[in-house]
Amino acid sequence: MFLETEDKLRQTVWEVVHRTPIFDIHTHIYDARFGDLLLWGIDEVLTYHYLVAEVFRYDPMDQQHFYEHLDYQKFYAMPKRKQADLIWAKVFLEHSPVSEAARGVLTTLGLLGMDPRDRNLNLYREYFEAKTAEEHINTVFHVANIEGVIMTNDPFDDKERPVWESGQVGDKRFHAALRLDGLLNNWGEAHTILKSWGYNVKDKLDKTTVAEVNRFLNEWIDRMDPLYMAVSLPPTFDAFDKSDRAKLIHKCILPVSRDRHRPFAMMIGVKKLTNPGLAVAGDSVGKATIEVVERLCLENQKNKFLVTMLSRENQHELCIAARKFNNLLPFGCWWYLNDPMTIDEMTRMRLELLGLSFIPQHSDARVLDQLLYKWAHSRWLIALVLQDKYSDLHRTGWRVTETEIERDVSYLFGGAFKHFLGA
Repeated sequence: MFLETEDKLRQTVWEVVHRTPIFDIHTHIYDARFGDLLLWGIDEVLTYHYLVAEVFRYDPMDQQHFYEHLDYQKFYAMPKRKQADLIWAKVFLEHSPVSEAARGVLTTLGLLGMDPRDRNLNLYREYFEAKTAEEHINTVFHVANIEGVIMTNDPFDDKERPVWESGQVGDKRFHAALRLDGLLNNWGEAHTILKSWGYNVKDKLDKTTVAEVNRFLNEWIDRMDPLYMAVSLPPTFDAFDKSDRAKLIHKCILPVSRDRHRPFAMMIGVKKLTNPGLAVAGDSVGKATIEVVERLCLENQKNKFLVTMLSRENQHELCIAARKFNNLLPFGCWWYLNDPMTIDEMTRMRLELLGLSFIPQHSDARVLDQLLYKWAHSRWLIALVLQDKYSDLHRTGWRVTETEIERDVSYLFGGAFKHFLGA
């Protein structure tokens, strides 16, 4: 039955967006078998690098302690609980927590049934201390309405690798993605590690070395069964220069990606350690060159590329590139794009240029609890945009049904990705 009134249409869109399960295509969380690699709880949420960067915005401007403000080394030398205490005091108690990262903490507490008005950090800690990791995973997935997530899995991580090598069976809601940063962004170190693992590789990418890198990739695809291969790249990334990274992409990554039917995901625009003292909180953003993406898509039309770019200035170019190449799927609003203004703008732009053929969001969550606020906030924003777009259709005389809206939202919340995979 067609939705004949605009009020009914908008109400239905809102309800469908909030009840449709999410398949989150990019996170940094782990299932429980990975032990301490799975981050969760209030102290982990508060000490995430979003808020670490924010607390240092306030401390030097605190006139009472202007000449004795905390420096980076002192902060990182503090126990995590003390770091969390400081961030709670500075960002939440001495100032109103209006930033998106700070508001997200409060949304998370509320969704877990706690009262943010308490402002009692130890009371919140008691909630998490009474949980096991498995229990909390189930709670978060239920409350956030998550059907599945894709992890970020790095064979070069000494803590993670043994779990994969042990052959333990994981939670079926957690899927793998083969992360390639260690291989592509630091071949000088990577080839030494590969050699210590028994691969016949050299610093020079000769025929034997290329074959051995391909063997490494195929063995880890067999072990992990990743849904895609991925790498984080700087804004200066050029897949057609003479660097080791470019050679590895063309001689190893693209052939294996094509042969094993795994998309190659490129997350482009990260400037590492712009302020080294802040550690991971010191990474920044830069505008990249869209021509690199376009040429990769043009010259490798049997490959599939998932692409997200970190600079807001790149978003229109990426949409236009996706209009030209159906082997390119844009995804998500991550890191410095994960704020309401930008999510709204990017979602509208993508709908207007690409229809429904994109992935509007992924959580990029590194702490399990971030799934709660990131998806709560994103659902709200995506619903508002879709209400406007369906209302635009309604004013043309076109009518839709609730079933059609359910189909469209399901496509945005995981169906487009599964279709791209060929699943």
